[in-house]
Amino acid sequence: MVDFIRALRAAGVRVSLAESMDAAHGIEAVGVHDRATFRAALRATLVKEARDQGTFDYFFPLFFAQGQPPLEDIPEQMTPEQQQMLRDALQAMMGSMQALRELLDQLLAGRPFNSQQLNEAGQRAGLEQADGFAQQPWLQRRVERQLGLQQLQQLIERLLEQLAQMGMDAESLGTLREMLEANAAGLGEQAGQFVGASLAEQLANREPQPKPDLMDVPFTRLSDAEVEQIRDEIRRLAARLRSRAALRQRRARSGQLDPRRMMRHNMRYDGVPLELHFRTRHVKPSLVLICDISTSMRYCAEFLLTLIYELQDQVARTHSYIFISDLVDISPVFAEHEPMAAVERVLRENRPGYYNTDLGASLAAFQRDHLSVVTGKTTVILVGDGRNNYHDPRLDLALDLQRRARRLIWFNPEPPHQWGTGDSDMLQYAQAADAVYKVSTLRELAAAVDKILVDG
Repeated sequence: MVDFIRALRAAGVRVSLAESMDAAHGIEAVGVHDRATFRAALRATLVKEARDQGTFDYFFPLFFAQGQPPLEDIPEQMTPEQQQMLRDALQAMMGSMQALRELLDQLLAGRPFNSQQLNEAGQRAGLEQADGFAQQPWLQRRVERQLGLQQLQQLIERLLEQLAQMGMDAESLGTLREMLEANAAGLGEQAGQFVGASLAEQLANREPQPKPDLMDVPFTRLSDAEVEQIRDEIRRLAARLRSRAALRQRRARSGQLDPRRMMRHNMRYDGVPLELHFRTRHVKPSLVLICDISTSMRYCAEFLLTLIYELQDQVARTHSYIFISDLVDISPVFAEHEPMAAVERVLRENRPGYYNTDLGASLAAFQRDHLSVVTGKTTVILVGDGRNNYHDPRLDLALDLQRRARRLIWFNPEPPHQWGTGDSDMLQYAQAADAVYKVSTLRELAAAVDKILVDG
């Protein structure tokens, strides 16, 4: 139980010392005779969050196995004549297969591997040098190879062929095949259980690795559980950005004096500066968002849209569009729903596509149908990696949009050294932008949005 709890902690499950003691007291109360009750008691005391249930279910059978796999003693189920025929067949198979004769005998007798066999196979397979559970399938194949399991099917076919030549009837051969393959599957299950339990014990003996801050995990590496955590964090992040924006607004009532405004407003006092006026530092931006929601950009676009619409009280107005190969106006959806629900609906109704992103065609559609929303006060934000699948990038339209808007800004999750590689047109698009922000993590995205809200 102690190793099991250490493995859970190393895998990221939060288990306190008090909860470990609760688990011990719970097992003391229910006992260890019934496996299902034992498992339920551990799960009730150690697992607090739904996302950790899968981790518990994965590790439990590795530490608390149900015992050896069920194997049959095949010769006991055969007639004396068939047993003699089997001995003759095994004798005839001596020679090139002699090294595997012991394994075949073990398969026929239904004997599981002993700990010495498993440990020696694990050492030869390099099990002790494993880095983690990602290597389990590869290590299991290596252990099975060391145990000879990968040659068992060949042995079974050779044995059945030999028995057929000796005159064993087809029905008996079919029954024998089923028993042999069932025993082989049981031995393979034992090998897999051994590899999994060994990796779990190694994990339990290591110190838990600190989890990276989700704010700094690249969008492309987020797990489903981490995406859900970020969705929960977005509201709190928006609240922090809103507080910073509000502080900037308050500061705009003080600071550097504006002589022109002050003289104009104090003319009624014969020029005596009784009313002070300061330069306006903060202007709520007017935004146009054009977001790529293809597979590689989906999370980035989702989190940006959610952030921007959670901060609508800090924005003069927002018009939003998404594209993969065609441009879609999604502003009406955000007018009818809360930001989280609106983003979910947009992504549900616009499924990701593969190898069909076409920003050039989307820019053409925007200029044809929606150019009127862009004025000299508008900040246009293009969200994408600049990869057009070798379509025409329509740089002329991007330059025209930059000239018409107050500024055109790119949000791109790819680092600059990847621009221009493959189907990327980002080096050319960057020339048509007033700024390019790298937004591969939530921290970078939040910093870029904060700078846009400054409108400087």
